[in-house]
Amino acid sequence: MRKLARTLAALLVALCFSALAQAKAPVAATAQGEVAGVTAQSVSVFKGIPFAAPPLGPNRWRSPQPPAAWQGVRDASTFGHDCMQSLVPGDDAPLRTVPSEDCLYLNVWKPAKAKAGAKLPVLVWLYGGAFITGGTSPAMYDGSSFAQNGIVFVSLNYRIGRFGFFSHPALTAEAGKPVGNFAMEDQVAALQWLRTNIANFGGDPARVTIMGDSAGGTSVINLLTMPSAKGLFSGAIAMSGGGRSLIPTATMENGEQVGVNFAAAHGITDTSAGGLAAMRALPAEAVRGTKLFADRFATPQTYVGGFVAEGSVLTGKSDVLMVAGKIAPVPVMIGMTSADGGITFAKTKDALFASFGNQADALRRAYDPDGTADFKAVSRALTGDQYMAEPARFVARHAVDAGQKAYVYRFGYVAQSKRAEWRDGAPHSTDIPYFFNTVAACYGKAIMPVDRKAARLAHAYVANFVKRGDPNGKALPRWPAYDRQSEALLQHTMDATARASHDPFKHKLDLIEAAAKLP
Repeated sequence: MRKLARTLAALLVALCFSALAQAKAPVAATAQGEVAGVTAQSVSVFKGIPFAAPPLGPNRWRSPQPPAAWQGVRDASTFGHDCMQSLVPGDDAPLRTVPSEDCLYLNVWKPAKAKAGAKLPVLVWLYGGAFITGGTSPAMYDGSSFAQNGIVFVSLNYRIGRFGFFSHPALTAEAGKPVGNFAMEDQVAALQWLRTNIANFGGDPARVTIMGDSAGGTSVINLLTMPSAKGLFSGAIAMSGGGRSLIPTATMENGEQVGVNFAAAHGITDTSAGGLAAMRALPAEAVRGTKLFADRFATPQTYVGGFVAEGSVLTGKSDVLMVAGKIAPVPVMIGMTSADGGITFAKTKDALFASFGNQADALRRAYDPDGTADFKAVSRALTGDQYMAEPARFVARHAVDAGQKAYVYRFGYVAQSKRAEWRDGAPHSTDIPYFFNTVAACYGKAIMPVDRKAARLAHAYVANFVKRGDPNGKALPRWPAYDRQSEALLQHTMDATARASHDPFKHKLDLIEAAAKLP
């Protein structure tokens, strides 16, 4: 009996502690119901909040639908699934969930003391991954430092690969219009959800900045020109996202043919509603595939590879729209890493330079003046400027033309533990843990005090921009706004500080601009 009594007493104590923990859990209201998160180190976090219905069954390849309401308080202490994808061994930002097609969730970090209606600035993160990988769960994307800095931080999932970009004649018939860019529709749906709900987490729906890297940066640049995103954000940060439409956007005709090719590969030849039902019944693993890069260039092509020119979500190429003055009138922070890269199919230096037409000789003199440079190094430097630096300047110029301020950067800091490996500078996307101040999650025991110093500096610039549309602040090296006269550029340097100057890469970028097929 005494043993039973002790067991019951222990159970009662556990239940009491559990109830106490639940009572202390932070709770926030949404239009669908209440959510309970967790609080640690002065930050309250709410994870796995649905901003749209699960894109399953009839919702596969459909515009995001409203999320269902729930009764009671929903547990928001763990991430929802990241979106369906093939995992990449050795990924620098490994997922901490099992990917699933049921993935339209977002996460909110806020100062623990922030009350509903506090009107704090909001930062929204869009992950990269070439539109075929990525998610919100990686530790590198933790928003705690932003929340500790008085910012409500939000990360959102969006569909990728064939789930995010897919067209087919039956989809066009069902929707009554061409479709194909479900990933971008997901992003807009999440921003719309925030417009309705973020005040309940202490955020100001009128002060929302969007930020993304790589494919996420490309998303930011396209959101700047999308009618459906108009008024949903007040600032934009694009990290290594380009700015020119150098990667071809599929025509609607080609996009639908790619969808037909994919269906045929699975024995589905019906291009009407019956065929669409059969495609939606395919296992998620079959839709995901295992080699999307190859599928994009296969014969027949079975993955469209990204944006589709369907005309309603994306009303045109972003650079063409910017030239026409169709850019959101918001301040912009934009840039690249110092050893960023682009894409080329050239196998030799001669072929690489020849791809730039009548600027070939001038670019050869600029990037390989004595003819002794290694092809790989020249290719990386030239295509990095072609795909990242010159397009970033292009976007900055059009933001200024729209009457807004633009701040251009080139991030060149390399972690101490990586300097022997990354001799050319900071590779693509390596600025992320500095902007987030999550270098400890990225480099672990190898982190050095100077790495933390570089992170504090980069993070401070981002936080200031989110708060005021201007990255400058007390004790920070001055970052001048870009204009065509000053051509101002801020470089994050290897000594963990920053230096602003007239863009030292201007001559090279001017040559690339001259070779570009201007819209």
